Amino acid sequence: MWDALWLEANLATLRADREGCGEVRDGAIGIEDGRIAWVGPRSALPGEARSLAREILEARGAWITPGLIDCHTHLVYGGNRAREFELRLQGASYEVIARAGGGIVATVHATREASEHELTAVASRRLAQWLAEGVTVIEIKSGYGLDVTTELRLLRVARLIGSVAPICVRTTFLGAHALPPEFAGRPDAYIDCVCDEMLPAVAGEGLADAVDAFCEGIAFSTEQTARVFDTACKLGLPVKLHADQLSDLGGAQLAARYAALSADHREYTSEAGVAALAAAGTVAVLLPGAFYFLREMQLPPVDALRRHRVPIAIATDHNPGSSPLSSILLTLNLACTLFRLTPAEAIAGVTRNAARALGMQDTHGTLEVGKAADFALWNIDAPSELAYAMGANPNSGTVKDGELRNPRQ
Repeated sequence: MWDALWLEANLATLRADREGCGEVRDGAIGIEDGRIAWVGPRSALPGEARSLAREILEARGAWITPGLIDCHTHLVYGGNRAREFELRLQGASYEVIARAGGGIVATVHATREASEHELTAVASRRLAQWLAEGVTVIEIKSGYGLDVTTELRLLRVARLIGSVAPICVRTTFLGAHALPPEFAGRPDAYIDCVCDEMLPAVAGEGLADAVDAFCEGIAFSTEQTARVFDTACKLGLPVKLHADQLSDLGGAQLAARYAALSADHREYTSEAGVAALAAAGTVAVLLPGAFYFLREMQLPPVDALRRHRVPIAIATDHNPGSSPLSSILLTLNLACTLFRLTPAEAIAGVTRNAARALGMQDTHGTLEVGKAADFALWNIDAPSELAYAMGANPNSGTVKDGELRNPRQ
C-alpha cells in the first residue's frame, strides 16, 4: 500500500518522450517512501483509490509540475550593489565604479567580513522566495570569497541551508570566479592557489558537488580554466562553466572537452561550439536575468541549440552585481520574451533540463515512477500560465520528499 495518493490533479509530467509538457488531464500520483510509486490518468489506477494508499489527498483541479529547479545561483554573499546600480543608471562605467571600490571587489570585501552566522541568516531570507515559488532544488555557487577560508565558509553555509530548509541544495565551487585584489596582475599565481590549496580543501571536506570557472577576457583564459578542470577531474568532481557571455573564446568547446554538466550564459557561442556541446551531452544554461539587467544585445543561439538538440535549461543567476533576480517564475517569462523560448521549453528548462544540468536527471525533473516525490501545485488553467503572468505566483503548495511542505490558500 502506498503512503499517499494525490487525486483530482492535472499533470505536467515533463517527460522527454512526450510533446509539450507531457500533460495528463485528471491524473493521479502515488507516493511511497518519498518516491513516486505510480503516475498517470486516474482512470488507469490499478484499483479503487482507498485500497491503494493510506492517505488520499485532493489537488482540487490544480496543475502539478515537477518541483522547479534553479540550476545557477550565487545565493550566499555579503552586502549588495544597489548603489552601484544607481551609478550605472547615471552613466558611470564599470571601470569608474571599480576604481571607486565597487564591482566584485566590493562584494568580496563584504563577504569576507561577514560571519558564517550572518551569511546563513541573509541567505536564508533570500531563499524564502524560491521556496514560495515551488522550487525544490537549488544550486548555490561559492565565488565571492576568493580565498581558502571564505570559499570554504560559503560552501558550508550552502550545505547548512540545505540541511534545514525544505529544499535540496547542490553546491558548486567557483573559486576561479575573479581575480582577488591581493593577486592583482598575477592570475597564474591565483590559479595555483585555486588548484593547490582551495580545491583540495573543498574536496577534503566534501563541500562541493561540482566545480565551476569563469572563462572570459575579464576573468580567466581557457588555459587557466583547463588547469582548474584538470584538478577537479583528478579529485573526482564534475565541472560546469561560465563562458561565451561577452565573447567567444572557445568556452563551449572547452566545456565539451571535459564533458561538463553545463555551459552557462552562451550569448556568443558559435555553431561549432553548439555542435561540440551536443556531442558531449552538455546542457546549455541560459540566464535571461543577466541579459536583461546588463542590457545586453547579443542573443544566445537558441535556434542553433534547437537544431543540434542541445538541452536548454534556464536559471535566475541570482547574484548582487549582474542579476539580482530572485524569482524563478519571472525567469520563465524573461526566457520567453527575451530569448523567444516557448512556454513548454522554458518550463522544461527549470525542471527536466535543469536537473540534467546538475547531474540529477535520474532522480528529479520529471514526474515518473522511481523519481523523488518533489512537485509543485498550481492554481492555473494551463502550464503556459507559469511563463505568462509577470509577478504572479499561482503556487498553492509544494511537496518535498512526498510531504506537503507549504500549503497556501
